[in-house]
Amino acid sequence: MDNLKVGISALTTYVPPYRVDLEQWCEWTDNSWNKINNIVGSGFRVLGPNQTIYSMAANAVLDLIVSHEVNPSEIGFLALGTESSTDNSAGSIIIKGMVNEELKNRKMETISSRCEVPEFKQACLSGIYALKNAVRFIKSDAPSLKAIIVCSDIALYQIGASGEPTQGAGAIAALVERDPKIAEVRTELSGTSSDYRLLDFRKPIQYRATQASDHSDFDIDLPIFNGKYSSSCYVDETIAAMDDMTKKRTIHTAKYLRNISAAFLHRPFHKMPMTAFSIVYLHALAHGNKNDKAELEAYALASDIDFEELLNELINRPNVSEFANNDVNADFLPLSNRVVKKVNNDDKFQNNVLAKIKYGSLLTMEMGNIYSGSVFGWFAAGMEDAINKGIDWSNQEALLFGYGSGDAAEVIPLIFTNDWKEASIKSNFSDAFKDRYDLSQEQYLTLRSEKTTNGIDHQLRNQFVVKRIGTEERDDFQDAGIEYYEYLN
Repeated sequence: MDNLKVGISALTTYVPPYRVDLEQWCEWTDNSWNKINNIVGSGFRVLGPNQTIYSMAANAVLDLIVSHEVNPSEIGFLALGTESSTDNSAGSIIIKGMVNEELKNRKMETISSRCEVPEFKQACLSGIYALKNAVRFIKSDAPSLKAIIVCSDIALYQIGASGEPTQGAGAIAALVERDPKIAEVRTELSGTSSDYRLLDFRKPIQYRATQASDHSDFDIDLPIFNGKYSSSCYVDETIAAMDDMTKKRTIHTAKYLRNISAAFLHRPFHKMPMTAFSIVYLHALAHGNKNDKAELEAYALASDIDFEELLNELINRPNVSEFANNDVNADFLPLSNRVVKKVNNDDKFQNNVLAKIKYGSLLTMEMGNIYSGSVFGWFAAGMEDAINKGIDWSNQEALLFGYGSGDAAEVIPLIFTNDWKEASIKSNFSDAFKDRYDLSQEQYLTLRSEKTTNGIDHQLRNQFVVKRIGTEERDDFQDAGIEYYEYLN
């Protein structure tokens, strides 16, 4: 089985219909729309009062099974990647239960009892870890079976905090199997990096629980974070993962990055992955050959920066972990950031860097941050965009960059199949966003603060919702806090 090809055959997306228009949000909050649109995006979705990460995940999984005609009895691995769990005991088994109940109602086969149901947690990287383990499952345990991974998260920030416009909610499911229809996932060539970063981004549940009285239970998911430090950690860990991959493969990094067809990164907001990938490329030039360094020197000259100082910064980048003990808001790679801002319109930089991350970028402006699903959302959007533009990636290589605060990062090579277009076109990413209800300021604030709809007139159809929540905690029977689900036709 050493030559067994395993990878992604299908992707489906679910987002709630409740939408915050960021142009309107800028009017509510007196923010610059031009700035928000350029840096963050155009909108984000909010979880409804009768929705959970489990219902969103079940919607994506059921859609995957039905739209791609997956035989449920062949699914041997159903993994949930999330950092928004509300049950510390069960996870993907909840999703399996919902999906199986609806499959029974449709007189279809159900997911087998022999199916493994793990949950993965490492901030936004959890979905990538689920993907890697799904590939390992097929390769090592069950080549004849299929695996489904589903990423489901809600990104919430305090009202008025800098992260508020970068919120989001959604779920993305992926089918993993041998002889994949979209792309082979080369986990054996992937790059890995992890380093403990104390003050990056955390969710101390006990602290939030004590602060949540008289507020929505959404508040339990509010993070403790340091925005500037988080951005520094993202860039640093992404560089480290790329370094690990190129050392494994003994490849010329800058040349390799110029030759890949596309790259898809975790998207906390629109601008962040653009900056990270650009600095990854500058870092590759700094460690490259004479021609690479000449290209880097030209960028330094165009940015009015001393080349030797830029080279030294990239080769001897500071230890970000120490920022937490010294200055959490210290500038990380300031010269490199100046170069990135300056050379965005340079033809060579456009072709070598920005062209790799342009596919699907505009489509994801509506996605917001869906944490573990963000990189998969961009991947799905990128394929749709490439198809619409007549681009053929058959047999070409692309990269998936995953990142999870705290910190860890992965970069995984993908090889597109000859039939990737036919498989990916079955579930267009943009279709998930057609069901929308634009919230007023009052509706948005009420939904966030009280978890009630406040007159929202929008009927949910063809999806899972919470029917009721148990309240009993007797000696002879307990279901307090347990969610009972139903499928709305």
